[in-house]
Amino acid sequence: MTRDLRARSVLAGEASAAAAELEAALATPSVSHAAAFFDVDNTLLQGASVYHLARGLYRRRFFTFAEIAAKAGQQLAFRLRGETPDSVAKARSAALSFIAGHRVTEVEILVEEIFDELMADKIWPGTKALAQQHLDAGERVWLVTAAPVEVARVLARRLGLTGALGTVAAQSDGVYTGVLVGDILHGPAKAEAVRALAKHEELDLTACSAYSDSVNDLPMLEMVGNPWAINPDSRLRRHARTAGWQVRDYRTGRKATRLALLTAGASGVTLGAVSAAVAIQRCLSRGCASRRRVS
Repeated sequence: MTRDLRARSVLAGEASAAAAELEAALATPSVSHAAAFFDVDNTLLQGASVYHLARGLYRRRFFTFAEIAAKAGQQLAFRLRGETPDSVAKARSAALSFIAGHRVTEVEILVEEIFDELMADKIWPGTKALAQQHLDAGERVWLVTAAPVEVARVLARRLGLTGALGTVAAQSDGVYTGVLVGDILHGPAKAEAVRALAKHEELDLTACSAYSDSVNDLPMLEMVGNPWAINPDSRLRRHARTAGWQVRDYRTGRKATRLALLTAGASGVTLGAVSAAVAIQRCLSRGCASRRRVS
């Protein structure tokens, strides 16, 4: 089981780095062997990107509530029974199944629209400023996220960053098959992606920086010379203080609690998109939609 997880993490990391190579080749060469790697959810973006994506797709009737409910049942079973080879396989194949059968170009256009509609005003100004400092110093800045790479690329492009590493969904003839290449880019897989990209870009990881809010990203944070904890969860905050890392928190107390709950339910779980969609349905049942129209 451990060996299989390691293999999937390596495959996910290599696939994500390979997907970023074209963007890197077209970018202006950096004058530095250093780069900065930014997590997205609750580090750069308020809340979970997959939650905003699911909201946008749900509004566009991209999937039905029956589909959401079925996957929510799988998610509940996964949490109650724990990780077994069968449950992990089902969770992994279900993670991006909501785009199965859709053309890549269609999804890319929708992601652009959803960014403008739901994500653009959710960027943390403080984190964006940190990214800009690296760009101004001649360093490349990469997003590294468990979110679909299509979402990550839009975020990177709109913010003027170098590129993005994200979860890669398999496709055939320009159509999504509904399965992942390797696994979700999460935890150890992020470190594998950064390692593969650093080798391709000839980066010195000891001169690089990494930013995240989650203790799950320790493998990525510990492999660079300058790790930062941004809007950290309690475990990462403790670790950062002990290790002497830089810590920045751009949240208010109330917002921190709300975003922590949202991110915990949507970004660190293999069926994050399902959790996000269920949260949307709960919001609709409580009249959130009507409040949004009058706000």
